[in-house]
Amino acid sequence: MRYLSTRGNPDRKRFCEILLEGLAPDGGLYLPEAYPQVSDATLQQWRRVYHEQGYAALAFEILSLYIDDIPADDLRALCAKTYTAEVFGTGEIVPLRHLEDGVWIEALSNGPTLAFKDMAMQLLGNLFEYELGRRGEELNILGATSGDTGSAAEYAMRGKKGVRVFMTSPHGRMSPFQQAQMFSLQDANIHNIAINGVFDDCQDIVKAVSNDLAFKRKYKIGTVNSINWARLLAQVVYYFAGYIQATEQNAQKVSFAVPSGNFGNVCAGHVARQMGLPIDKLVVATNENDVLDEFFRTGVYRVRGTADTHETSSPSMDISKASNFERFVFDLLGRDSARVKALFGEGLSKTGQFDLSADPVFAQAASRYGFVSGKSVHADRLATIRATFEQHGMVIDTHTADGLKVALEQRTPGVPMVVLETALPIKFAATIVEALGREPERPAKFEGIEALPKRVQVMDADVAAIQALIAAECGY
Repeated sequence: MRYLSTRGNPDRKRFCEILLEGLAPDGGLYLPEAYPQVSDATLQQWRRVYHEQGYAALAFEILSLYIDDIPADDLRALCAKTYTAEVFGTGEIVPLRHLEDGVWIEALSNGPTLAFKDMAMQLLGNLFEYELGRRGEELNILGATSGDTGSAAEYAMRGKKGVRVFMTSPHGRMSPFQQAQMFSLQDANIHNIAINGVFDDCQDIVKAVSNDLAFKRKYKIGTVNSINWARLLAQVVYYFAGYIQATEQNAQKVSFAVPSGNFGNVCAGHVARQMGLPIDKLVVATNENDVLDEFFRTGVYRVRGTADTHETSSPSMDISKASNFERFVFDLLGRDSARVKALFGEGLSKTGQFDLSADPVFAQAASRYGFVSGKSVHADRLATIRATFEQHGMVIDTHTADGLKVALEQRTPGVPMVVLETALPIKFAATIVEALGREPERPAKFEGIEALPKRVQVMDADVAAIQALIAAECGY
């Protein structure tokens, strides 16, 4: 298996190379040269593997199609080490919860930081430690978070040999619980940086540093954001697990509704569908920051500026520039890397938008690739949280509520609709109180977390200053 850049760099790389690299040297994102195809017989075999051996065994089957430079026994052991009942609170790892006729919620928030990001980040931490140990090297991870990526990455990397984490986040724009999860960590290899700005300013810093090839190589900069293919690949597994739980035979199709900001989560669904998983619709649910919904409705991809990025009650989706979207557009445009480079490289930097509405391929986003979309705002969120609790006795978080609201609009009779859970409600307690008049349940291990001492630096959105901080901490 070889990987290529969406922007046409001629190099072809193996999995462990791109695991530690993040962005391609030309600023593109890595994708496999071709998606492995899963036959009906293989999918049937995976059903048995999942039911008889569990999630970790299914993960090995899927990941081994993409990873051929880690010995099979080692990869199997890494999966078994990652996906345990001790880490994820249940042996099922990602159980489906039935909501109403034809609608399910896939529980993805049982991990250590109570968010779906743990599903991939726990594996990524173990992959990093394994590969760095094999090479005798170090890695400095530079990340950006709008909420859940940061804590998931830090909990996965804390204490890992050879790894430092520098995590940027928008100052004051995460929930108090999210901030406390990150900033209360005292591990020497974890560095929190609160940026005066919005998430996209943080994301721009990560990309700028990654594109400074001399600095990147000297300080061995890697990423944990969903621009890292390994993280997106790990997310593909729970689409297969959700499908297997929602169906009894492979002839049946399933739709997935995915709360979406940076497009990584739903892009993993796109990969699963391209592999042959019988997915009907991939439902993209946005909040008030509706750059993705606008594209799937109109064909126009229009990046918002800082002033036009809304601060919402589903803050992990307060994103106006979807980093992973380039991967899907690459496939949509027939893998035309020159055109992708023109759109995402020169085009967006000059005009902040591009328009595919007149291109015949735009219609294929829905007809060939299954994408539909919708939007949910604060009032919708409150109504959905309230209705879900009153009708089903289930409390859901704000992002999952966005996904459910749009899912109910887009469901097709006879096709199961699986909504991907984003996080546990405690992470967004203020909005739950507003909707239900009561505090959500809090796991005992997080009692009083907001009062713990915090370890964080507040900085301006200055690339050079971030680079200086990394250099100083590395000491070389």
